[in-house]
Amino acid sequence: MNIIFLGTPEFSVTVLKELVKSHHKVVAIVSQPDKPVGRKQILCPTPTKQFGLDNNIPVYQFAKIKKEGVEPLKALNADVMVTVAYGQILSKELLELTKYGTINVHGSLLPEYRGAAPFQWVLINGEKKTGVTIMKSDVGIDNGPIYKMKEFQIEPTDGLKDLYYKASLVAPELLIDCLDNLENGSAVFTSQDEEKASYYPMLKPELSYIDFNDSKYKIVNLVKGISEWPTASCSHNGQKLNIYDAKVIEIPENNLNNYSNGEIVECSGKKGIIVKVSDGFIYLNSVQLQGGKIVDSKALANGNKIKVKDILTKITI
Repeated sequence: MNIIFLGTPEFSVTVLKELVKSHHKVVAIVSQPDKPVGRKQILCPTPTKQFGLDNNIPVYQFAKIKKEGVEPLKALNADVMVTVAYGQILSKELLELTKYGTINVHGSLLPEYRGAAPFQWVLINGEKKTGVTIMKSDVGIDNGPIYKMKEFQIEPTDGLKDLYYKASLVAPELLIDCLDNLENGSAVFTSQDEEKASYYPMLKPELSYIDFNDSKYKIVNLVKGISEWPTASCSHNGQKLNIYDAKVIEIPENNLNNYSNGEIVECSGKKGIIVKVSDGFIYLNSVQLQGGKIVDSKALANGNKIKVKDILTKITI
């Protein structure tokens, strides 16, 4: 079948690569517009756009696909559209643009965790499992009928990259199986159980502000879930401190009552940075002090910009 592929981040590319290897043909890629990256804010192509350029596949980018995309995509006369973390909501007209409609690869076990950031939210909520669902998109949010799903476990050490990797191992096979059966007329879709449905909203910047009065696992799970964006952060002496990775650490000989929440109890080039929270301690693995680079906390401790007994506080607007 001729396919229009809609996707933007690196995870989309892992699925797109396998789709291109199949007997189906990707006639066009639709990606979000390029965005400025880094301190110098250099405009860079999205991962899916770059893949299209490298493989001579036409690429379309619409600021508002519902207004700009209908006619150009209709002119392609494709058989089906496939969406994988595209990033814009499609209108009914777009969803029904092709003969077989729109097939979506969603990163959860639907009907649970509907929404734009399912992997982020399962980590934030400390879930033990998640998966990938292949579904036919409808005008609602991830409420269309399901083709198949595949479950995988979330290990205690897993972060976002781990979940994307695990999903990339199962999503392409499920998707291609769906497309094959659509083509031969044997695909079967099952309606979702609305009573079991849960929806989680888009991530917002204010979600990133760490409250050290929270529990150790709540904080660590938050750090994991928003490591890509908006990134967990706090304040150190009026400067923003981003925390990209953290873990729970046990210090049995230390009495919690001896410290304030947010207090740095260890800060050295050998042991890194350890912070007291409501019910224990967390170790900061990867951090970035305002104006600096992302470094291991041991490197930041060596710089003498942070010291023992300093208090990390929640950012207030």
